[in-house]
Amino acid sequence: MTNLFDHANQQANVWVKDMMHELHQSDPHKALRALRAGLQTLRDRMTVDQSAALSAQLPLLLRGVFFEGWVPKGKPLQLRHKAEFLDLLVEKYGHESNPIDGGSAHAADIVVALFRVLNRHVSTGEVTNIVMTLPEELLELVSGRSLHERSEDR
Repeated sequence: MTNLFDHANQQANVWVKDMMHELHQSDPHKALRALRAGLQTLRDRMTVDQSAALSAQLPLLLRGVFFEGWVPKGKPLQLRHKAEFLDLLVEKYGHESNPIDGGSAHAADIVVALFRVLNRHVSTGEVTNIVMTLPEELLELVSGRSLHERSEDR
Protein backbone atom coordinates (compact mmCIF):
# COMPACT_ATOMS: atom_id res chain seq x y z
CA MET A 1 0.00 0.00 0.00
CA THR A 2 1.33 3.39 -0.98
CA ASN A 3 1.77 5.89 1.81
CA LEU A 4 -1.06 8.41 1.70
CA PHE A 5 1.39 11.28 2.01
CA ASP A 6 3.84 10.22 -0.73
CA HIS A 7 2.37 12.61 -3.31
CA ALA A 8 2.37 15.51 -0.84
CA ASN A 9 6.00 14.78 0.01
CA GLN A 10 6.94 14.61 -3.67
CA GLN A 11 5.30 17.96 -4.41
CA ALA A 12 7.04 19.68 -1.49
CA ASN A 13 10.36 18.10 -2.45
CA VAL A 14 10.10 19.58 -5.95
CA TRP A 15 9.86 23.07 -4.43
CA VAL A 16 12.78 22.38 -2.07
CA LYS A 17 14.91 21.05 -4.94
CA ASP A 18 14.06 24.16 -6.95
CA MET A 19 15.20 26.34 -4.02
CA MET A 20 18.39 24.29 -3.75
CA HIS A 21 19.06 24.89 -7.44
CA GLU A 22 18.28 28.62 -7.27
CA LEU A 23 20.41 29.16 -4.16
CA HIS A 24 23.25 26.90 -5.42
CA GLN A 25 22.74 25.01 -2.18
CA SER A 26 23.41 21.30 -1.69
CA ASP A 27 21.75 21.08 1.74
CA PRO A 28 17.98 20.51 1.46
CA HIS A 29 17.50 21.59 5.09
CA LYS A 30 18.97 25.03 4.36
CA ALA A 31 16.90 25.31 1.19
CA LEU A 32 13.71 24.41 3.07
CA ARG A 33 14.63 26.89 5.79
CA ALA A 34 15.13 29.61 3.16
CA LEU A 35 11.85 28.69 1.45
CA ARG A 36 10.03 28.78 4.80
CA ALA A 37 11.53 32.16 5.71
CA GLY A 38 10.65 33.64 2.34
CA LEU A 39 7.09 32.34 2.31
CA GLN A 40 6.43 33.44 5.88
CA THR A 41 7.87 36.89 5.23
CA LEU A 42 5.56 37.26 2.24
CA ARG A 43 2.65 35.97 4.31
CA ASP A 44 3.19 38.58 7.00
CA ARG A 45 3.32 41.33 4.35
CA MET A 46 0.04 40.22 2.71
CA THR A 47 -3.57 40.54 3.77
CA VAL A 48 -5.35 37.52 5.20
CA ASP A 49 -7.23 37.07 1.90
CA GLN A 50 -4.02 37.28 -0.13
CA SER A 51 -2.34 34.75 2.17
CA ALA A 52 -5.26 32.37 1.74
CA ALA A 53 -5.12 32.75 -2.06
CA LEU A 54 -1.38 31.99 -2.19
CA SER A 55 -1.67 29.08 0.22
CA ALA A 56 -4.25 27.44 -2.03
CA GLN A 57 -1.52 27.04 -4.67
CA LEU A 58 1.13 25.64 -2.33
CA PRO A 59 1.79 21.92 -1.93
CA LEU A 60 -0.02 20.56 1.11
CA LEU A 61 3.10 20.24 3.29
CA LEU A 62 4.34 23.72 2.36
CA ARG A 63 0.93 25.12 3.21
CA GLY A 64 1.57 23.93 6.75
CA VAL A 65 5.01 25.59 6.72
CA PHE A 66 3.43 28.77 5.34
CA PHE A 67 0.89 29.01 8.18
CA GLU A 68 3.20 27.72 10.94
CA GLY A 69 3.19 30.22 13.83
CA TRP A 70 0.96 32.69 11.96
CA VAL A 71 -0.97 35.27 13.94
CA PRO A 72 -3.24 37.09 11.47
CA LYS A 73 -4.02 39.92 13.88
CA GLY A 74 -2.15 43.05 12.84
CA LYS A 75 -1.47 41.82 9.30
CA PRO A 76 -0.36 42.87 6.84
CA LEU A 77 2.78 44.30 8.35
CA GLN A 78 3.54 47.72 6.93
CA LEU A 79 7.01 47.00 5.58
CA ARG A 80 7.66 49.91 3.24
CA HIS A 81 11.37 49.46 2.58
CA LYS A 82 13.52 46.66 1.22
CA ALA A 83 15.67 46.66 4.36
CA GLU A 84 12.63 46.07 6.59
CA PHE A 85 11.50 43.18 4.41
CA LEU A 86 14.97 41.60 4.36
CA ASP A 87 15.36 42.08 8.12
CA LEU A 88 12.11 40.19 8.68
CA LEU A 89 13.29 37.44 6.34
CA VAL A 90 16.54 37.11 8.31
CA GLU A 91 14.49 36.95 11.52
CA LYS A 92 12.25 34.24 10.04
CA TYR A 93 15.28 32.29 8.85
CA GLY A 94 16.46 32.22 12.45
CA HIS A 95 19.48 33.16 14.44
CA GLU A 96 20.34 29.71 15.67
CA SER A 97 23.73 28.18 15.12
CA ASN A 98 23.55 28.61 11.36
CA PRO A 99 22.38 32.13 10.47
CA ILE A 100 22.12 33.29 6.90
CA ASP A 101 25.64 33.92 5.66
CA GLY A 102 25.98 37.46 4.43
CA GLY A 103 22.95 38.85 6.30
CA SER A 104 20.70 40.98 4.12
CA ALA A 105 22.78 40.22 1.00
CA HIS A 106 21.97 36.53 1.30
CA ALA A 107 18.40 37.36 2.29
CA ALA A 108 18.06 39.24 -1.01
CA ASP A 109 19.23 36.12 -2.85
CA ILE A 110 16.52 34.14 -1.02
CA VAL A 111 13.92 36.62 -2.31
CA VAL A 112 15.23 36.17 -5.86
CA ALA A 113 15.17 32.37 -5.50
CA LEU A 114 11.71 32.38 -3.91
CA PHE A 115 10.19 34.37 -6.75
CA ARG A 116 11.84 32.16 -9.35
CA VAL A 117 10.26 29.15 -7.64
CA LEU A 118 6.89 30.89 -7.28
CA ASN A 119 6.95 31.82 -10.96
CA ARG A 120 7.42 28.13 -11.80
CA HIS A 121 4.67 26.76 -9.59
CA VAL A 122 2.09 29.49 -8.91
CA SER A 123 -0.23 31.14 -11.41
CA THR A 124 0.98 34.33 -13.05
CA GLY A 125 -2.04 36.19 -11.71
CA GLU A 126 -1.26 35.19 -8.13
CA VAL A 127 2.41 36.14 -8.44
CA THR A 128 1.35 39.49 -9.91
CA ASN A 129 -1.01 40.07 -6.97
CA ILE A 130 1.82 39.35 -4.54
CA VAL A 131 4.28 41.61 -6.36
CA MET A 132 1.80 44.48 -6.33
CA THR A 133 1.77 44.41 -2.50
CA LEU A 134 5.54 44.66 -2.11
CA PRO A 135 7.63 47.76 -1.42
CA GLU A 136 8.81 49.33 -4.68
CA GLU A 137 12.42 48.87 -3.55
CA LEU A 138 11.96 45.08 -3.76
CA LEU A 139 10.79 44.98 -7.36
CA GLU A 140 14.29 44.56 -8.78
CA LEU A 141 14.81 41.49 -6.59
CA VAL A 142 11.42 40.10 -7.49
CA SER A 143 12.31 40.44 -11.17
CA GLY A 144 14.75 37.61 -10.52
CA ARG A 145 18.14 39.29 -10.64
CA SER A 146 20.36 38.29 -7.73
CA LEU A 147 22.86 40.62 -6.11
CA HIS A 148 25.65 38.65 -7.79
CA GLU A 149 24.08 39.12 -11.23
CA ARG A 150 23.54 42.86 -10.66
CA SER A 151 27.16 43.39 -9.56
CA GLU A 152 28.35 41.72 -12.79
CA ASP A 153 26.42 44.35 -14.78
CA ARG A 154 28.55 47.16 -13.34
